[in-house]
Amino acid sequence: MIEPASAPPRTGRPPRSGLTRPTALLLAATSAVTAANVYLNQPLLGAAADSLGVAPDVLGAVPTATQLGYAAGILLLVPAGDSHDRRRLILGLGTASALALAACAVAPSVTWLVVAGFAVGLLSPVPQFVTPLAVALAAGGGDANRGRVVGTVQAGLLVGVLASRAYSGALAEQVGWRAVFGCSCVLTLLTMLVLRRALPRVPAAAPTPYRATLASLPRLFAAHPLVRRITVSGALVGVAFGAFWTTLTFLLEGEYGYGSTEIGLFGLVAAASALASPYAGRLADRLGRRGALAALIGLVIAGWLLLLPGGGSLWWLLAGVVVLDVGVWGGQAASQTALFSLDPAVHSRLNTLYFTLRFLGIAVGSLVGTVAWSGGGWPAVVVTGATTALAGLVVAVSPDRILPRRR
Repeated sequence: MIEPASAPPRTGRPPRSGLTRPTALLLAATSAVTAANVYLNQPLLGAAADSLGVAPDVLGAVPTATQLGYAAGILLLVPAGDSHDRRRLILGLGTASALALAACAVAPSVTWLVVAGFAVGLLSPVPQFVTPLAVALAAGGGDANRGRVVGTVQAGLLVGVLASRAYSGALAEQVGWRAVFGCSCVLTLLTMLVLRRALPRVPAAAPTPYRATLASLPRLFAAHPLVRRITVSGALVGVAFGAFWTTLTFLLEGEYGYGSTEIGLFGLVAAASALASPYAGRLADRLGRRGALAALIGLVIAGWLLLLPGGGSLWWLLAGVVVLDVGVWGGQAASQTALFSLDPAVHSRLNTLYFTLRFLGIAVGSLVGTVAWSGGGWPAVVVTGATTALAGLVVAVSPDRILPRRR
């Protein structure tokens, strides 16, 4: 049974958070750098395909492999955060992911790049350790503080995702796509050096063996309707998200004639989502979990409707990107805020369940979006994204009997 997180004692003044502002900003920056490594290959597909002598759609396997690796890393590694020193895990994974980025930089073939991309994803679930660590440090601030902390770290992650698309595309245009992976390798190593000196230690939430935490995941998923609903809905919205950002490269290259620089900079139009994310956790407190997710997933669907004429109109495309990203990332922050209202001893495992299904959904979306593009062009991609987002909305707001408790 998962118990709600206990509230702080009521006193004359609010309890102080153990999370200082510099530490919060450092954790947000860590999320930014490590999250960027997962997404930076998307604007590079065309340039890498030309260099390796293959068709661009063949390189669709690279972001799919990276997302599958990310999902596997979240599933297999993140549960250890409930029973091991998160600081040590963050430093170890960050260093290993830098080595995987170096392997991408020297890839001589598509197969090598796919395998190295999978390794980058597998070793990059650092933000999924960072968020529970930040919540643990800020535990004295209560429920309202929890939403603020989740939103702050989420904003850092978003900056990383958006910046990765911009800088990877621009850098590839100037010095080649391999240099993008090399620069990311160096930046990741520098971040780990800073963390080694500045990151505080937090005792493990529960002295549970790693195998036991891993084995408890199915029971954790089955025991609580809230966990099942949020994770399944997150996966479906992930399909819609993955389908968009993978096929956007094909659309911008084929229909608009843009190069790597323009494609990378195009991601900056979604910067509004980074500004909205810190408020999404608070929205869950005001509207309730169902109300907040209904509003935010509704924005995802609205974004896809705006994207439909984007196959021939840049302005519709720009508007659709902003609306879709605000809904996707805001919904993720609201979902995490709801999950972190449960027992702190299982926060890493709750993150594992949510993000494993989330990134499996994104990986499937990358693949399905590529297939839809090949078979029906941009309209087929829009139908795919809107349909899966609608399914995510239904799961998020329907009564619990839609997903009955397993016995």
